[in-house]
Amino acid sequence: MTTIRGAVLHEIGAERPYAESRPLRVETLELAGPGATEVLVRIECAGLCHSDLSVVDGNRARPVPMLLGHEAAGIVEEVGTSVPALAVGDRVVMTFLPRCGECRGCASNGASPCERGSASNAAGTLLSGERRLSMAGEPIHHHLGVSGFATHAVVDHRSVVRVDADVPADVASLLGCAVLTGGGAVLNAARPEPGSTIGIVGLGGVGMAAVLVALGVPDVEVVAIDPVAEKRALAERLGARAATADELSDAGERFATVVEAAGAIPALEAAVALTAPGGRTVTVGLPHPDARLALSPTALVGEGRSLVGSYLGSAVPSRDIPLYAQMWREGRLDVDVLVSSRIGLDEIAAGMDALASGAALRQIVDL
Repeated sequence: MTTIRGAVLHEIGAERPYAESRPLRVETLELAGPGATEVLVRIECAGLCHSDLSVVDGNRARPVPMLLGHEAAGIVEEVGTSVPALAVGDRVVMTFLPRCGECRGCASNGASPCERGSASNAAGTLLSGERRLSMAGEPIHHHLGVSGFATHAVVDHRSVVRVDADVPADVASLLGCAVLTGGGAVLNAARPEPGSTIGIVGLGGVGMAAVLVALGVPDVEVVAIDPVAEKRALAERLGARAATADELSDAGERFATVVEAAGAIPALEAAVALTAPGGRTVTVGLPHPDARLALSPTALVGEGRSLVGSYLGSAVPSRDIPLYAQMWREGRLDVDVLVSSRIGLDEIAAGMDALASGAALRQIVDL
């Protein structure tokens, strides 16, 4: 048993600012050792993502109390007896959907989520169905199989991917969610053709990661779409053409592929409207489960368009994370531009407030 510190969510849907209402508090917890298929990881850093915020604000129902955090990287300190290809001292990237390797979802080459992984994530357990976290003798739920807002985590080995030591921890952490989701939406789901234009709606951490990856696709123009001028300016500095959805609609522009990464119905409606005949709209955003999209089937059928959902960027993490690490190594994926600030674990509630305000791309929590 290891004593750790971590950010535990006690209440869902509390009023903002969270720094005052304090639904998320840094606590001292007990962490049991890894089971046969699990590893103990010393967390080096973690990123604040809207998937964490969506649990805090109630958009995504999860059991509480829960130790949050799903985008993280760290060093393996202990390895279970049935863990292949990992050793003490390895740096690993956390991924928020473990893949069991045996279900229909895992046989889909990333197109569908793992069935077992999805079930364990919803239940707040590890892939084994068990919990390793407790506080004062009471169990604490895991967040998406990771719980990375902590000094240490026990995770299933199928929730991590090893990277070489030359990949810094902050870069490695962002590969596991922002880049895997945004980049995968481009490469695995949208698959823009040479000579075409891809539109990316919503320039948060995931959307800006999609811009970064799309800019590396040969002979493809990238149009970055967001109402926030500062985010459009950053996209332009990276090499994209930037605009608002209204500007593009007024100009009559439509694109062969469009990725929506905002998690809001107006953004998805704009993405659909900006998709050209024969084109594909890919959505990775997760609005409230009760949200509904008004869509004319005739517009899809009559113009031969498609609307595709992409979870975790339709990724196979063990395949895709090494690809993104190599792109970073070669200077083709400047992940550092996603980092808007660095904070400590005790500042995490204020960090959630900054994320909710739309002011931040990715805040890195140093642990």
